[in-house]
Amino acid sequence: MILEIATFDIKEQSQTAFTAAFQEAKLVVSKSKGFLGLECQHCIEIPTKFVILIHWETLEDHTIGFRESDLFVQWRALLSPHFQNPPVAEHFEIITKI
Repeated sequence: MILEIATFDIKEQSQTAFTAAFQEAKLVVSKSKGFLGLECQHCIEIPTKFVILIHWETLEDHTIGFRESDLFVQWRALLSPHFQNPPVAEHFEIITKI
């Protein structure tokens, strides 16, 4: 299992609109092969910062299967109007867990 952590810097005064758009975008990404689940976190100290954690079966399910699909085009169309800067996405694998 792979964990994608994506950090989003959202435009000032666009947090509510981003949150609403994300409700639709999460349904889009959930249709992708290898998608296992997600959560969206809103930063308390920096109101324009959001972090999305998405669990994938494999790295390729995200980097190829989703990113090269029409689902990604839909996802991006819903969310990108709210971006102050392009998101930063990184991938992690579990080393240990309790």
